[in-house]
Amino acid sequence: MPESTMKQQYRAALEAAHRHALDWLDTLDERPIRPELDVDGILSRLRRDLPADESDAAAVVDELAEASAPGLMAMGSSRFYGFVIGGVHPASLGADWLVSAWDQNTGSRQPTPATAALEEVAAEWLVDLLGLPAGSGVGFTTGATMANASCLIVARDALLRRAGADPVAGLQAGPRLRFLAGDAVHTSAVLGGRLAGLGAPVTVGADHEGRIDVGGLERALAADEAPAVVALQAGDVHSGAFDDFTAAIAVAHAAGAWVHVDGAFGLWAAASPRLRHLTAGVAGADSWATDAHKTLNVPYDCGVAIVRDEAAMTAALGAHAAYLPAVATVSDPYDRVAELSRRARGVPVWAALCALGRSGVVRLVDGLADAAAALADGFRALPGLDVVNDVVFTQVCLAAGDDAETAALGEWLRDEGTVWASSSTWHGRTVVRFAVSNLATDAEAVRRTVDAVARGAAALGIRD
Repeated sequence: MPESTMKQQYRAALEAAHRHALDWLDTLDERPIRPELDVDGILSRLRRDLPADESDAAAVVDELAEASAPGLMAMGSSRFYGFVIGGVHPASLGADWLVSAWDQNTGSRQPTPATAALEEVAAEWLVDLLGLPAGSGVGFTTGATMANASCLIVARDALLRRAGADPVAGLQAGPRLRFLAGDAVHTSAVLGGRLAGLGAPVTVGADHEGRIDVGGLERALAADEAPAVVALQAGDVHSGAFDDFTAAIAVAHAAGAWVHVDGAFGLWAAASPRLRHLTAGVAGADSWATDAHKTLNVPYDCGVAIVRDEAAMTAALGAHAAYLPAVATVSDPYDRVAELSRRARGVPVWAALCALGRSGVVRLVDGLADAAAALADGFRALPGLDVVNDVVFTQVCLAAGDDAETAALGEWLRDEGTVWASSSTWHGRTVVRFAVSNLATDAEAVRRTVDAVARGAAALGIRD
């Protein structure tokens, strides 16, 4: 294809994408949050023989947008509370578009100095905002699962080295390693441990809100002298509760354990003077995982793996080959994640932090917590409904008088379309879980959410 034609195709395709993106964003707050069609319905619109010939790029973008529209979930809505999924800050969205256009494989500092530098600055800002040790190694991963896995791989190798074993030879060359966690450990940390070869964690107990039983942890560590990794959490997925980091880390370190913190959404409480008490002591851990596409509202995908000892991080995750450029005295981006090829995920993080500034991050985090508290207050005023967790951060679990009513309310809300919240089971009880993660969830969004829940409860005959 001639270069002039290629330039025209780029411009036309991007103009089409821009038009469709603005149409999506302009209608996001009013459209039903649920998709109109399921996967089979979308497949019926898409499935055909592969075209025999080339197609116009802009026409392909138009077809993509039009065929996909009925199957899109309005996850960016201010009233989407499913899973823990943030919205998108405008600056980070613009930066993400540039990341795709620049197409920089941000593995090495030498061939991609601009994106590597942006990521390094973003990493420094993150560590500072979260109150973590300066000089910590930071890697940008796909999400919390791989951030947890990356940190746990580093933990595994560090413990093997402490025992005099060579991690290159594998787990079989070293002592048996243990993996301990509270009963409410999140599945991403569980999977991360499995990927690191540690297996599923042995759980040591937790209180009603999901906080690790520090006494149980101490007993488990004392019962076996094998090297251990201890996983703590900042923000339980149901209650939003935070472990007692000061006590748990002291107990774990006294036993020589490596302490990792899964803080996918909750670690951001450390950025707020008002909420920082929730993470007291967390900086004493050895590694931390979080998601920028949750609380920070950066586009998918962008997990963050942080390790106090950057040398241990690069020793465990670093890539080495004769053809790979490297500077002996400085680690490269691909030394801090388990990937050689990846997009510049840290650039939208830089853009979000640059646009928000320190005070904006504080307002963002506090605003999410305020919205969750307002939702809980609104739900408590509705007859027949109960908020079953202590609302300390951004999670609200709602239940009706019995599980059948609660399940029906969750289905009604998702079908009606004003609100989308996940149903779950917590302590053997069905709940509808509202995870407040979108910077656009304001007082009006809260009002509309409470009104929708009230309508659902009335339609289903839920009452005292």
